Amino acid sequence: MAQLLGRVVSAVMVDENADYYFVQPARNGQTYRLKKAEAPQVLHIGGSVRGFVYENADHQLEMTCQHIPTVQVDHYDFGTVVAVRRDLGVFVDIGLANKDIVVSLDELPTLKQLWPQPGDRLLLALKEDDRGRLWGTLADEEIFRTLSLKPRRSDINRNLTATVYRLKLGGTLVLTADWKLGYIHPSERDQEPRLGQVVKARVIGLSSHGGLNLSLKPRAYQAIGDDAQQILTLLEHQPDHQLALTDKSSPAEIKAVLGISKGQFKRAVGHLLKARRVSQVNGKLLLLRGESDD
Repeated sequence: MAQLLGRVVSAVMVDENADYYFVQPARNGQTYRLKKAEAPQVLHIGGSVRGFVYENADHQLEMTCQHIPTVQVDHYDFGTVVAVRRDLGVFVDIGLANKDIVVSLDELPTLKQLWPQPGDRLLLALKEDDRGRLWGTLADEEIFRTLSLKPRRSDINRNLTATVYRLKLGGTLVLTADWKLGYIHPSERDQEPRLGQVVKARVIGLSSHGGLNLSLKPRAYQAIGDDAQQILTLLEHQPDHQLALTDKSSPAEIKAVLGISKGQFKRAVGHLLKARRVSQVNGKLLLLRGESDD
């Protein structure tokens, strides 16, 4: 018997009641119920209709014509994780009103703390097992390469978001929001992201494999704390982008302008000098203009 679950098929109406049409695809003779409210037109015996067929959460064979998911058998798209069951896997919303799809624990990381959590995203298709049950199956490397776009040198230094799709000992593989492949070396992250997690990253280079090298760590000036950020903000708002303060200024002068101690000021300025965000010239602190941080 041909297996049709998880696909869009054509069927004919063979019966009805007050709420449902009952339709049968010609290829396997099974009967699926179709809500009359979802039918594209009034159906009569022998009338043809086309829709997505699946088994709902109550184990009833069903067709939908209005809520056809983009995730199907051999059709990949992103779904959103809605629940986790440690003994089974994760449940993914693919757009069906009364059915979430399970991705088996066999396809998930060995370490359960790296499993996707509700809100995370997985690129998956559907597959039917030998018992007629639909499961989600994760896209492999070839699928991601097929979907991805070629990076450009102008991508370097960009901030972007990306979805984690593979966890490896040598690093984390991601797909950016604009469909480019990315790689995060373990040294460029403070902790390993989860499978399916959406991360904020910045581009630090182009890889030899046609992807982007990314970092989850902030730029140096972003990691130096509130005092340094306050100094940068004040410099930004000065007409000449200068402050009449340096590490030679008195504690009273620094306190009057910034409200912090001289020790705090010196530490913040030291970080900014190291990050090449400021310079000290003739008793003044000057803002340096670097590459765009957008």
